[in-house]
Amino acid sequence: MPKKRITCLGMIICLIFIFPSLCGAQKSIILATTTSTQDSGLLDVLIPIFEKKTGYFVKTIAVGSGQAMAMGQKGEGDVLLVHSPAAEKKFIAGGYGVNRRIVMHNDFIVVGPAEDPAKIKGMKVATEAFKKIASAGTLFLSRGDNSGTHSKEKAIWKASGMNPEKGKWYQQAGLGMGQTLNVTSEKKGYTLADRGTYLALRKNLHLDILTEGDALLLNIYHVMEVNPSKWPKVNAAGAKSFADFMVSKEAQEVIKTFGVDKFGSPLFFPDAGKKEEDLGK
Repeated sequence: MPKKRITCLGMIICLIFIFPSLCGAQKSIILATTTSTQDSGLLDVLIPIFEKKTGYFVKTIAVGSGQAMAMGQKGEGDVLLVHSPAAEKKFIAGGYGVNRRIVMHNDFIVVGPAEDPAKIKGMKVATEAFKKIASAGTLFLSRGDNSGTHSKEKAIWKASGMNPEKGKWYQQAGLGMGQTLNVTSEKKGYTLADRGTYLALRKNLHLDILTEGDALLLNIYHVMEVNPSKWPKVNAAGAKSFADFMVSKEAQEVIKTFGVDKFGSPLFFPDAGKKEEDLGK
């Protein structure tokens, strides 16, 4: 066989094997997201719809919001779905992300054992509930993982004028929301949780909702694309496609009804197109 023909044949073989793998890479999206979207079961409903609609395959990495944004800063994710507004704004300002859009909200709740040794049941002010837990010296489990929930918890402690890390009653789990709730239940302590994850796992927990309804406990989720100008290898088209889907009418309708059949109320409330400052009013 002539040398030229062998070379051409080799190129064809390479194209047969390499081209599909390149296409597959472009049809895959890495979604870095908070554990609450995974633990609540919401992504189990939304992602199959998106994949069927677009042909993309979504690889979900569920970590704390802080870790998700750390991935984005390194170009290790394509799109982020997170709930830590202050950190998100810094992420965008640093040039790591683009096109930050509001998706939905739910709220945080303070949960604890039915016996409620700190006597916070029915309290509407989160800072006062935290003060009572500290004064009673009862166990408080913190996520301790730089997640959106952890950031909110630290903000509440700060607003209460207290530094809980000095107390032996304060423990940092370093775990996701679902695991933190399980440990809290086992140890009969208190923790701050997002309502969606708590409701999704409630049947296996010995924890009651004790404090809720404070405007300070609002929990807002945004979707952001990792900046392709900073990280040219990210799947920018796929990231935009997923972000567009999350704020689409179809996805927002799913969010609106998710959890109603099982819990009697939605786990999240759709907010696409709304202003953050108008939520919770």
